[in-house]
Amino acid sequence: MKLSVLISLLCIALMSSCGTSRKARQAASSKQYESTPQRHQEQPNKVLRLEDRKEDIDLSSLSPVELYIYNFSGIAQEEMRLYGIPASIKIAQGILESGSGNGNLALKSNNHFGIKCNGWQGEKVFHDDDEAQECFRKYADPGNSFRDHSLFLFERNRYNFLFDYRSDDYISWAKGLKQAGYATDPRYPQKLISLIERYNLNEFDKEVLGVRGKIPLPRPDRLNTIPTRSYYVQEGDTLYNISEKFGLTVKELKIINKLKTDHIKIGQELKIK
Repeated sequence: MKLSVLISLLCIALMSSCGTSRKARQAASSKQYESTPQRHQEQPNKVLRLEDRKEDIDLSSLSPVELYIYNFSGIAQEEMRLYGIPASIKIAQGILESGSGNGNLALKSNNHFGIKCNGWQGEKVFHDDDEAQECFRKYADPGNSFRDHSLFLFERNRYNFLFDYRSDDYISWAKGLKQAGYATDPRYPQKLISLIERYNLNEFDKEVLGVRGKIPLPRPDRLNTIPTRSYYVQEGDTLYNISEKFGLTVKELKIINKLKTDHIKIGQELKIK
């Protein structure tokens, strides 16, 4: 079965949940993720690692949650390398907040993390949530939603303490997100932890940490305490040649300057650390 057909069938099956409020979604999610389906009692959960994508996987045999993990685990791992947010946490939040990518908000705006406008300058959609017709951010594709979620946590002071936790300590991260006010659902941490442990999502964290070894992952206070100086973009400059000139990677240069794209213009001030 083609992937597009599978996703369409999943969307149709889940249409009855579209348009519900966050409280209703969270209540439904609690029942869905806290009761173990018979199929998972009979056989161990499969960890959909990156190398599995090289094999022929029958996508029609995957549940909506497993399909979401298959599609977005690689993006979550890349964001972990860049921003230090556990891939397991990001995947679990995406599953919970977006209804495995099939919720109304995710389908019409590629918003997988329920992030509201809050000064957003990009496209917007209006969706019933805690209140009627609240403003939410709209993205061109789900990948942009994953990046904005990273920036949302990385750039706000109220989430800074999360980066004191180990990047494989998903339990502390889950509880910390609730403590910082990411969600109002009192069972939000338990739901994230249940998803991570049911689908072995912490294996994705281990893969990233195994590659990086003992190199510390990015954290806001570390980047903010390194001395900076300014560089002004000149004609012919690209992020690549600027990063080469100052011994940085393009990814580091973008993080330091909070750049969401590779576009720069002549005369633009860039911070160099």
